[in-house]
Amino acid sequence: MELENFELKILLLAAIKSEIESKEVYETLASRVKNALFKDRLLFLANEEEKHRAFLESLYRQKFAGEEIKLPEKSPVPLPVVDTSEDRLLSEIIEDAMKAELAAKEFYEGMKKMFSDERTKNMLQLLADMERGHYEILLQELENLKRFEDYDDYWPMMHVGP
Repeated sequence: MELENFELKILLLAAIKSEIESKEVYETLASRVKNALFKDRLLFLANEEEKHRAFLESLYRQKFAGEEIKLPEKSPVPLPVVDTSEDRLLSEIIEDAMKAELAAKEFYEGMKKMFSDERTKNMLQLLADMERGHYEILLQELENLKRFEDYDDYWPMMHVGP
């Protein structure tokens, strides 16, 4: 992702906003599913996004000491937004979330080029790798959903062991 035309402050604020929105997406989805394992995975993803937000806020405070974190209403960086409307199929929302995870991966890989210290570069690469991992989790769940879109309605404890 080409980020050279953006100031670092804008990128960090956009990243923080994106992580907050991603957490909200996963929490919203978790509240809508009945399958225990799927719910746990969504809550795991929400928790991961919260950790990413905390790291990014720490990085922001380090780079812009004393400045308030004031998130933009709309991100100036073209990152995907996931529509969690009730009328959308869960599989459609998951597909959008997968696109957002890949975009986040590219975003962090692009953003790491703006730093000279190896520690920050490594942390941003770790975030990128984690976003790719989120994509893989969602891909597996999407395959389950596409096999049987409404399996939640029939077997809510399908993945729970004896």
